Amino acid sequence: MPKLRRVAASVAVLALSVSGAAFAGGAAQADAPSAAPGAGEVTATAAVPDISLANVKSHLNEFQSIADANGGNRAHGEPGYQASVDYVRGKLDAAGYDTTLQTFSYFGETGYNLIADWPGGDPEQVLMAGAHLDSVSAGSGINDNGTGSAGILEVALEVARQDHQPDKHLRFAWWGAEELGLVGSEHYVDTLSSAERQKIAGYYNFDMIGSSNGGYFVYDGDNSDGTGSGPGPDGSAHLENVLEEYFATIDVPTRGTDFDGRSDYGPFIRVGIPAGGTFTGAEGRKTQSEASMWGGTAGQAYDPCYHRSCDDLGNIDDTVLNRNADAVAYAMWTVGGQRTANDFSISLSPASGTLEAGASATTTVATATTRGSAQTVALSAQGLPDGVTASFSPATVTSGESSTLTLTAADDAPSSSATVTVTGDGSESTTSAGYALTVNGTSACSAENGANGTLSSGGSAIQPDGSYFQAPAGTHTACLDGPDGTDFDLYLQKWNGWNWADVDSSTSAGPDENIEYNGSSGYYRYEVHAYSGSGSYSLGWNTP
Repeated sequence: MPKLRRVAASVAVLALSVSGAAFAGGAAQADAPSAAPGAGEVTATAAVPDISLANVKSHLNEFQSIADANGGNRAHGEPGYQASVDYVRGKLDAAGYDTTLQTFSYFGETGYNLIADWPGGDPEQVLMAGAHLDSVSAGSGINDNGTGSAGILEVALEVARQDHQPDKHLRFAWWGAEELGLVGSEHYVDTLSSAERQKIAGYYNFDMIGSSNGGYFVYDGDNSDGTGSGPGPDGSAHLENVLEEYFATIDVPTRGTDFDGRSDYGPFIRVGIPAGGTFTGAEGRKTQSEASMWGGTAGQAYDPCYHRSCDDLGNIDDTVLNRNADAVAYAMWTVGGQRTANDFSISLSPASGTLEAGASATTTVATATTRGSAQTVALSAQGLPDGVTASFSPATVTSGESSTLTLTAADDAPSSSATVTVTGDGSESTTSAGYALTVNGTSACSAENGANGTLSSGGSAIQPDGSYFQAPAGTHTACLDGPDGTDFDLYLQKWNGWNWADVDSSTSAGPDENIEYNGSSGYYRYEVHAYSGSGSYSLGWNTP
């Protein structure tokens, strides 16, 4: 992580993506460990794996070998960084991840973010874990931040080994040029659309998780420490609670560390994305109370080789690293959730329809077992418009079977449009599908004369019934009730001796129109025109 607080930098984008494939200063130094809000309330929904320390260290060995072969570092713009990206991406591609290499330019050098998506999970609920992959130029960066990179890599590979299928979509990220000011993660967040940002349910950051004189720090999502920058965005407290719970299960006390913006969570919290993570200390010095609580040497830096050439394989505490790698897994398994072993889907045919007042319409509700074994499914409908009822035959099926949904509109049902949600409440899971319903209900127009009809977009109709009527001098009034969501227009026409001429009209942008016209005696008629949209209409009119 950067030694000093980041200064905003200008990043020139070379390409958005090539598809294919922390705290640095003194940590919070209160004399007592932070409480674990919600401990005992956040429960992992699937068995969390024990992450292999040997596997994590094998990745660190590779990072060290890469640095040794490339000038002693893995810094931005240097061949050691590119080789580190290639190593991590090769592992992920082989495990079945969808990887993307995102490029940017900084100080005239091309930088890379590596993004890896695990197929499956809800794409509208994305859980991310990230770590910066670059080192400083002074050394190989094994603790800063080979440990975070190796930790999330091994967790990602364990997801693949177990074919883990969480509720949320899992995404892992390795950031470039963090040591130069969070450049890579800033670029990633800045290039996300507002819609894509909203899909990220949480971001976990792991920066320096194996410090040789380390502590156990958790980012203070709820600002329970009451110091520094305040709480993270809504949801950050939950991410903190999950990590607190993990360390409580192994009887390791923790302390909070502030969201001071010095690692890659910064760009995420800036745009309102919940964040959390762990950190084991950098150049800050361990207090006596911390040494009593965690072991290690009071008065010495958590990482004596921070940003130095000695940040190599000898600069790691195995116990600290092992516990934090397991914390990564606990967080991803717990917050990610676990899909049920058995699941099903619902589809509707047709998925939309128009219903006349006093009539019925049907659609076939098909269910299919999509995972595991079949289950009993109870069907129901929600979001019905006024005057419409629903019935299923049968009302309960076994996934793989079908039912018929009948929608019935009362005689006095008003015109409306709605999406009816058809829900299947299974014995092990629940799913739903939508039916777009248009009701051509009773007319809101009350008059002594009336006519009904149906028009397609662009069509016209003459009323009454393609004919005309004779009227004395006086006032004509008319009301058109068109189908919701359309643009219907109304014209009053008079025979002038050789053709029908418009004498009044109402052409708003909506479905309903009104005319009031004071005219001489003669022959009259109304024209209804469907400017856009289709459906049934009602016309009422009064003659002088």
